[in-house]
Amino acid sequence: MEAVCEQLHGGGGEEEEEEQAGAEEAMLWSIQEALERQTLQIGASACGATAVVDVLKALGVDVAPEEADRCVRTRLRRNESPLPDYLLSRSEAGATHAQLIEGAEEASQGKVTGRFFHLHPRRLVRLVPWLAGWIRKGAVPVATMNMQLAVPEGEEVPDAWHHQLIFGVASNAVFMTNPLDVVSARELHQRLCSESVLLIRREDVLQRLTPDSSLSSLSEPRWKALDVEGQVRQMHREEEDEDDGAKLTHIRIPAAYSSGITFFALRESDLGQELLSAPELPLL
Repeated sequence: MEAVCEQLHGGGGEEEEEEQAGAEEAMLWSIQEALERQTLQIGASACGATAVVDVLKALGVDVAPEEADRCVRTRLRRNESPLPDYLLSRSEAGATHAQLIEGAEEASQGKVTGRFFHLHPRRLVRLVPWLAGWIRKGAVPVATMNMQLAVPEGEEVPDAWHHQLIFGVASNAVFMTNPLDVVSARELHQRLCSESVLLIRREDVLQRLTPDSSLSSLSEPRWKALDVEGQVRQMHREEEDEDDGAKLTHIRIPAAYSSGITFFALRESDLGQELLSAPELPLL
């Protein structure tokens, strides 16, 4: 199962707690400014390009949403395709963190650069103070998250990963855009520490499954390791059986995305150079 990141907490007296609270607070925008400035989703599967629009805005570079989307090269789901091609399209729909970095660089004509930090496997990091430290320096963070983790009880499992700009943090709270939201550090950390996998809903598989569906084209090692073909066969058998027992609700397929945080800054600034030379977070 997907790994869950753990946060490290220290102890201390009131004075130390106050210092720690201060170390955990940093805002790029106030909540009111975020309401006024945030860009809402600009198109299907385009949360990454949407985040890039706001990253550039925060760094003083105005770019039209259409240009950001073109530079990010958002990939779409091929909903009308046969099952094998549909699953391939789902595994890469939207954008990876690398596409966000390349898109921001191209859309800003080289003025903006980005640096991605992996948070899976688990890292030795206190998430909120780490984010706050970079935000106070002027870096703009974007979270790449598996939204299928830490799903609130009673809610439906989302069907995608998500990129969101983080415009501020406070003690045990992280503020994000598209949609404007505040989540606990624990919830965010879980979504930021995920294997590169995606759950595909049962109905999305079965409605494209035909007698001549062959998944042999999905022959890459990651697809074989997850036995995607075997999962689909099991779903098919469950449909043919009259047994009312438990059935697979999803299949697991490889995803193109890596979970973590991308920080953006002006390339020629001291901060930009510091970001590019910063080491990876140590493994826990």
